[in-house]
Amino acid sequence: MILPITYYGNPVLRKQGSDITEITEDLRQLADDMIETMHDASGIGLAAQQIGKAIQLAVIDIPGEVESPSRMWINGQPVNYADYMPLVLINPKLEIVKKKESATEGCLSFPGITAEITRPTRVACTCLRLDGEPFSFESDGLLGRAVQHETDHLNGILFTDHMQPDEKRSLRDAIEDIRQSGLKQVDSS
Repeated sequence: MILPITYYGNPVLRKQGSDITEITEDLRQLADDMIETMHDASGIGLAAQQIGKAIQLAVIDIPGEVESPSRMWINGQPVNYADYMPLVLINPKLEIVKKKESATEGCLSFPGITAEITRPTRVACTCLRLDGEPFSFESDGLLGRAVQHETDHLNGILFTDHMQPDEKRSLRDAIEDIRQSGLKQVDSS
């Protein structure tokens, strides 16, 4: 089922997600619905806050052919990241590598907005999978960026928080229009 996407201005986007303590059939269905919603919106990641739920759940699906190649390692060994897509992250914890680079990012909660965002190039993630088993991996490229972006969402941090002040100022009117749409979502619920 395709779920409505929450826009900037809706307070749920600023909420820290609650840890998930039990993997239920409802949670599995929610993850499936989030993957379907993300694909329908032509996104590569979606956090629970973006569908109005403040819990520690995110989904990612990086296509095989992208401009920014991705790599993934499990137990220090390179693996084909496509074998792990779509990726479901439950209660993710990140360890960031210090080297940073800038790349263009967008966000389904900010339709039509993109900006240059500086993030670490490689990230280690420990989370749970939908089967309840712990899962640890490292990633870089677009996958590493998506893991950081979605984990930020789970902690109430938005990609606009990472924008350079000049860029944020230049997008102020467009961001304000989206904020008004997000506020309308709250008013109509």
